[in-house]
Amino acid sequence: MPRMLHTGQVMIDLVMAVDKLPHSGGDVLAHSARFEAGGGFNVMAAARRNGLPVVYLGGHGKGRFGDLAREAMTAEDIQIAIDQSTERDTGVCVALTEASAERTFISCIGAEGELTAEDLASVSAEAGDFVYVSGYSLQHRGKAQALVDWVLDLSEGVKVVFDPGPLANSPDTPLMKALLPRIDLWTSNRVEALRFTGATDIGEALNRLADHLPTEVLTVLRDGPQGCWISQRGAHQHVPGFEVEAVDSNGAGDAHAGVFVAGLARGLSTVEAARRANAAAALAVTRWGPATSPGAAEVDAFIRKAFGA
Repeated sequence: MPRMLHTGQVMIDLVMAVDKLPHSGGDVLAHSARFEAGGGFNVMAAARRNGLPVVYLGGHGKGRFGDLAREAMTAEDIQIAIDQSTERDTGVCVALTEASAERTFISCIGAEGELTAEDLASVSAEAGDFVYVSGYSLQHRGKAQALVDWVLDLSEGVKVVFDPGPLANSPDTPLMKALLPRIDLWTSNRVEALRFTGATDIGEALNRLADHLPTEVLTVLRDGPQGCWISQRGAHQHVPGFEVEAVDSNGAGDAHAGVFVAGLARGLSTVEAARRANAAAALAVTRWGPATSPGAAEVDAFIRKAFGA
């Protein structure tokens, strides 16, 4: 069966709920605070809960945050491919969620920002596997070049999934120019796609992305409660979302991406996979915390209820 090989960063989120962010120099009391595994863990947990075997091909640190990261991955049956090889601890992200469900992140990178060519060579990607690459990884000097070189050496049967995130915002950097021709699946939200392409609407963003990416690439643009758009070979299609009452948007995009890839791995059509991903993201925003993707059975039940089946 295909696997997801995730090359991004597992961090520990300090999740805090506030009514509203304070102004600069201000103060505010949080309603709650707790530590949760986050970052790349969110995508992996979503994929694993929906039946896709997952391998974490990334760094993890020495210390209490590294321990928390490993415990979370083990609990989700995520294979940890690389041995702990640094004295640094795993990094931390302060994730602030306002009453509007909007979230703000402040991150400090740790061991997950390091990855060598030797680390990557320790795992063989096989035909049919999905290699997940995060735009965050391209920002880390301790791993970016080695990662891109490894991806470019993958066989054609390995599918490369790229999620730009908020920091990979231009097609013109040397690493992006090298990586773009190797991408098989692009997954991002609307804001990220508009920023990356300089477009003013989703249709224009899809067209501009097609100019930068291979002809056969599958593009998925998430559009919040509206669902998502999928595009391939110039044909754009909207897949409607599901109406829910959101409390926390943290991790919703990750749930969407992980469930979408799991659907493709099962042999679903792009529309079916997108519908399941929309359902997972809808359920995720009704829950507090980063890794809130539902499992396959819950996604199935949610869709049946939504369509009156």
